[in-house]
Amino acid sequence: MRVDFPLPVKPVIQPPPMVEEVLDDRERLSLKNRIKKLMAEQDAVLVAHYYTSADLQDLAEETGGCVSDSLEMARFGHAHKAKTLIVAGVKFMGETSKILNPEKRVIMPDMGADCSLDLACPVDEFAALCDEHPDRTSVVYANTSAAVKARADWVVTSGIAAKIVKYLHGQGKKLLWAPDRHLGDYVQRVTGADMLLWQGSCVVHEAFKADGLKVLREAHPDAAVLVHPESPEAVIAMADVVGSTTQLIDAVRRLPNHEFIVATDNGIFHKMRAAAPGKILLEAPTAGEGATCVSCAHCPWMAMNGLRKLAAVLEAPIGSPGGNEILIEEDIRARAAVSIQRMLDFAAAEKAGRIQLGD
Repeated sequence: MRVDFPLPVKPVIQPPPMVEEVLDDRERLSLKNRIKKLMAEQDAVLVAHYYTSADLQDLAEETGGCVSDSLEMARFGHAHKAKTLIVAGVKFMGETSKILNPEKRVIMPDMGADCSLDLACPVDEFAALCDEHPDRTSVVYANTSAAVKARADWVVTSGIAAKIVKYLHGQGKKLLWAPDRHLGDYVQRVTGADMLLWQGSCVVHEAFKADGLKVLREAHPDAAVLVHPESPEAVIAMADVVGSTTQLIDAVRRLPNHEFIVATDNGIFHKMRAAAPGKILLEAPTAGEGATCVSCAHCPWMAMNGLRKLAAVLEAPIGSPGGNEILIEEDIRARAAVSIQRMLDFAAAEKAGRIQLGD
């Protein structure tokens, strides 16, 4: 059974102006040296998301950190012996790291780095909807606040969402999904599950346009189209590969195509180029009918992260407002950890063959 968008569409969150850090080589080297010294003094490790700047991604790898998706960032931090985790990304990623690593100090370059999906799903509204539908199991995307995760039954990432929903559907569960309507619609179509969909969207992926993608694909007929499932249905329909950030990077490495049209945040190109040198990467168009910009393929909240801000945070007194430490009430953290752990346990069981999803 399919429930077709019965809820009102949430207004697209107005993002802040795009302000990307610009550094010359001399300042970049000076900042990196300062940061490395401060990290060593504070027993810190840097985990950076694929959508952050090349400078932060490079620094994370140069210092033994991690560049990955939000869940792997948190898992890496949990396994690492460092007492301080620096999370370069958006706020829910810092919260996820703190949820899974309560004993560690978790800091971020900019505490104002939000996420349109997180902002579009306030916990009071989400909790009220859950209360209105007590017969439904709530499943939320990782791009949500700690408070929403604490209210949910399950947390999922884009890479495992369809598998978990298929599993729950097989158990006869009816679901309440939040917050991304495009990812929810995609999961609903591939699983056939009965899903009531929250109507939020990502400001980056919402901007991709199918008419412009059609024109670009005609100009590059041998290019493979790689699409993140947060994109609109018409864009997903044109994809050769639909997947999470990690899955899209793997596709560039694995597929024989020389050219790729990529419908996700262009911050991912840095890792894609490293994974597959010599291959040509093209931004999926955000221009076309109904477009409000020529190129919106980068998250302005992700762009708030930078080397200057990271250095300032590490230089601020520990525990001061300028220290940008993620703090979560223990009751909320503990309940959010339960919904995340369900996903982790599912992933481990499925990998071990203890869960069979069938066709």
